[in-house]
Amino acid sequence: MKKIQIKKEVCIGCGLCRVYCATQHSNSKDILKAFHKESAKPIPRLKVERQNETSFSVPCRHCDEPWCVYSCLTGAMSKDPVTGVVTSDPEKCIGCWTCVVSCPNSALVKDKTTKIVRKCDFCPGLETPACVANCPNEAIILIETETVAQKK
Repeated sequence: MKKIQIKKEVCIGCGLCRVYCATQHSNSKDILKAFHKESAKPIPRLKVERQNETSFSVPCRHCDEPWCVYSCLTGAMSKDPVTGVVTSDPEKCIGCWTCVVSCPNSALVKDKTTKIVRKCDFCPGLETPACVANCPNEAIILIETETVAQKK
């Protein structure tokens, strides 16, 4: 199973991960059109924390024990048993933010315009998520991890 890992020691807090994430989730998939021409501005699915001289990206960790899924009142949050990717169904999300409160990593993003939660979805259709592929310092990397099923 693949997971996104953050190397805080090399993150410079540039925010390019957010820009490329938002672009990948825009209608046009074009960086200039997404931010200047689309009526619905693209929303990145991750945050960048900046604390003094330390900064790091905070995408969804696709936890082995996803509290966001367990706490979701409508079933909008789910975890794929094969890939381990935790997703949010915007059609089922009612914007109660219960998942946001229950996330131990503060990795979910409130879309205040549509009143639904946005989160890392590993950029479906791409071999490598946009944040990983475009991080100039390789502070965001994709790693292979063992799943619970593989450990048994």
